[in-house]
Amino acid sequence: MGVCAPTHSPIVCMMEYTLGQIQSELQKRLPYRYRWGQKQNDIWDAHTAFIYEILRWETLLERMQQVIVAENLDKGKLFDYAANRWFNFWSAVGVEQIFAQKEGVKKVSDRRDSEKDFYIQNIPFDHKTSVFPKMFPQDLQYAKQHKKELLYWLYKHQSAQKRFHLKNRLFVVVHAKDGAHWRLKANLLGFNKEISKYIHNFSQAQLQTLTFANDETALSDIIWVHE
Repeated sequence: MGVCAPTHSPIVCMMEYTLGQIQSELQKRLPYRYRWGQKQNDIWDAHTAFIYEILRWETLLERMQQVIVAENLDKGKLFDYAANRWFNFWSAVGVEQIFAQKEGVKKVSDRRDSEKDFYIQNIPFDHKTSVFPKMFPQDLQYAKQHKKELLYWLYKHQSAQKRFHLKNRLFVVVHAKDGAHWRLKANLLGFNKEISKYIHNFSQAQLQTLTFANDETALSDIIWVHE
């Protein structure tokens, strides 16, 4: 287990795991249901803060049980909340690691920087992995042909938590034919393939320039990972 420190993620383990290790653990989450029975809030985030310290799925289950007993929490709600946060966090750690390993990508020096994770050709970017949004009123084909429309939607509907901002962002959007988009977050080797292709062919000219109501502008783009 790595030693973890608070960052904007909000916590990133100092110990580097291989993509294979992270992917192997993420795949252990796939047989279980994926639902949010409890709306995300600071109280439940505090109950499940242990997810940042634990990569191994079996250890996570043990810690869940300890917290359920100690805090007298509903078993189903705690499982869903912790498992989902753990899954999304460690998938994001893997994706950030993929970016950091690519030639031409430079990680930010301050891990607490809430507005950027890395630079590509000296352009700062935050990255966000998102499932294809079910509330977006169009299908995948339309979204790929009208990228800027989806980008505005993603910025508008981003979480209002600590990482909310209107700065440069690369979205990695996952889409599965059966609608279980979340499952693709466990396929880090698939992410690696698409991110490698994107970085290899990167050009500032391909970025979308977004202008928001306060006249703030941002450069953004989408990397698609789909079946």
